[in-house]
Amino acid sequence: MKYSVIPIALLVMHCAFGESSHNHEDHYVGHQHSPEHDMDLLLGTEEEDGLKKLSPAEQRNKIMEILKKIDKDSDKHLTSEEITLWIQHVYKKYALDDAEERFPEFDTNNDGVVSWEEYNMVVHERVINIDENAFLEDPEEESLRFLHLKEKKRFDFADMGGTPGLNLTEFLAFTHPSEVDYMADFAVEDVLSEYDTDKDGFISLREFIGDVRTNEEDDPSKWEIEETVRFDDLYDQDKDGKLNREEQLRWVAPNSYGSAREEAIHLIKEMDQDGDGKLSEAEVLKNQDIFMNSEVTDYGRQLHVSHDEL
Repeated sequence: MKYSVIPIALLVMHCAFGESSHNHEDHYVGHQHSPEHDMDLLLGTEEEDGLKKLSPAEQRNKIMEILKKIDKDSDKHLTSEEITLWIQHVYKKYALDDAEERFPEFDTNNDGVVSWEEYNMVVHERVINIDENAFLEDPEEESLRFLHLKEKKRFDFADMGGTPGLNLTEFLAFTHPSEVDYMADFAVEDVLSEYDTDKDGFISLREFIGDVRTNEEDDPSKWEIEETVRFDDLYDQDKDGKLNREEQLRWVAPNSYGSAREEAIHLIKEMDQDGDGKLSEAEVLKNQDIFMNSEVTDYGRQLHVSHDEL
C-alpha cells in the first residue's frame, strides 16, 4: 500500500466506486480452491439463508432453468465457452442493476447525465479541484490528492460521449469499470502508473508486493508469502516472473473474459465425470452443491430470480 493514511470516508468511497461488486478474493482459501465460491458464479442468493429455504425439488427446478439459458445450442451439454459467456452475463447484469439503482441519486437535476460537479456534491459535499502536478508534504493530504486524481481520471475515461457528464452506460463504466470492455485500457494504465516503478510495461513480483521490508535480510512476513503465492498461482500465467497486459487485467479486472473462462474450465474439471470436456445435465445435477456455489449462479442468487429477469 503506497498511502497508509487514508480517512475512512474516502476509503469507503474509493472502494465503492473503484472496484466491482464481484471479485475472486474468496475464490481461494489459503492455497486451496474454495468450493463455496464455485456455486455463486453459475446461479446468481441475495443471502445464504434464502437458498437454504428452497426444497431439493425447487433447487433442481431452478437449476434446470439456468441450464437451459446457458445451453445456447440446446444440445443438453454445457461447453466452457457457454459457461464463460454466462458468467460474464451474470456479472454484467448485476453491475447494470446497481448502476441503474444508484444513477438517480447522482443525477440531481434529472437531466439524464451525472456531471463531475453532481458526483462530487453527492460523495464529497463539495467540488474538489485537483492539481495534477502538485505534491503535498502532508501524507494524509497527499493520499487524498492521489485518490481524487485517480477518481477524476476514471470519470473522464468513462465519459466517451463527447459531451460533459455521464449517461447511464458511462456511469456503469465509471462505477463498475471491470464490467465494461472499453475501461480495460484505463485499468491497465492505472495499475501501471502505481506499480510499474521501472516503467517497462510489466509488473514484477517486487513491484507487486512493494517495499514492505526495511531490511532485505529479514524473513518475509506471512502477508508477503501469501501475496507471492497469489502472484505466482493466480496472475503470472506464463510463469515468467512478471505480469503482462493480459495478466494485469486478470489482477485488476477479475470479472474479465479470461477470469470467467478460468472459472468455467475449473467447473468442468470438477464435475465432468465422463471426460468429454463438457457438462451434461446429469453431471450438473449429480454435483448440485458445486454448481449452486459457483459464479455461474452468482453464489445461488439466481435461484431467487425469475426466468424472465435474465
